[in-house]
Amino acid sequence: MSVKLVYVTAPSHEEAQRIAKTVVTERLAACANILDGVTSIFHWKNKLCREQEAVLILKTSAGKTDALTARIKELHSYECPCIAVLPVEGGNPAFLQWVNEETAQD
Repeated sequence: MSVKLVYVTAPSHEEAQRIAKTVVTERLAACANILDGVTSIFHWKNKLCREQEAVLILKTSAGKTDALTARIKELHSYECPCIAVLPVEGGNPAFLQWVNEETAQD
């Protein structure tokens, strides 16, 4: 029962919500959390950037991470979106089972 968290940044709450609704509806993720008001500071194309973004945290099964990553890239407006898959080492077994069941459905 391997579950992953997928961390994604988006330029706005609206885009994060659109991505979240799509990937949850398509059963690529069981759940999405959107955190607004994140300030990101980074270099992009030799320029120091400071942007307001929304963070999207998705819960999915290990077997869906490749498909989820590909789908986020299709839906995202950034040229190179931040998509990072993080392992879940433990937690509530009932919740972890639910994530796997939700993403097993088509």
